[in-house]
Amino acid sequence: MIAIIDYGLGNVLAFANMYRRMAVPVSIARTAEELTDATKLILPGVGAFDYAMESFRRSGMYDVAVERVTKDKVPVLGICVGMQMLAGGSEEGSAPGLNWVPGMVRKLDTTHFTQRTQLPHMGWNDVHPKQSSPLFAGLEKDARFYFLHSYYFDCQDQADVLATAEYGSRFACAVNHENVYGVQFHPEKSHDFGARLLKNFADI
Repeated sequence: MIAIIDYGLGNVLAFANMYRRMAVPVSIARTAEELTDATKLILPGVGAFDYAMESFRRSGMYDVAVERVTKDKVPVLGICVGMQMLAGGSEEGSAPGLNWVPGMVRKLDTTHFTQRTQLPHMGWNDVHPKQSSPLFAGLEKDARFYFLHSYYFDCQDQADVLATAEYGSRFACAVNHENVYGVQFHPEKSHDFGARLLKNFADI
């Protein structure tokens, strides 16, 4: 059973509906008890980093989610700000992150932008897998996803970078460290490409 963590941020219904259409067992978790039997977790997120971290900590699910991921090694997929929360922290705020993937969240470098390029990075963009991963099975070529962000994940170890995209300069848009996965883009808004990625996560 995949549990989508509903701590008040992110379109959890969109993920649940996509999985239900694929006949993948899914639940929306709003209490710690609803995380205890999950075999996989999805951590969505939108908005500012500090607010997202504070909301997650106050949800009553934080401690159990940490235990499931770090001790039980349950696979987790962080999405958009949910991916950024996997880092040690963010230039956007001062709150500590989960630190499940070593690295920091940094603002996209506008010094490389042209006059037509501005923040936030919004819209469809090509995603280029850097290494073989079950998360990108069948998406090795011509994969496009929908983005909406101004910050990116700067991995401490480049071996944790699963895929990159380009906006002014190239940046990591998907990461993986052990049982922890993250994507900066929105698979729930990315049609067939997004559905394939979410199904891949279910099959890991």
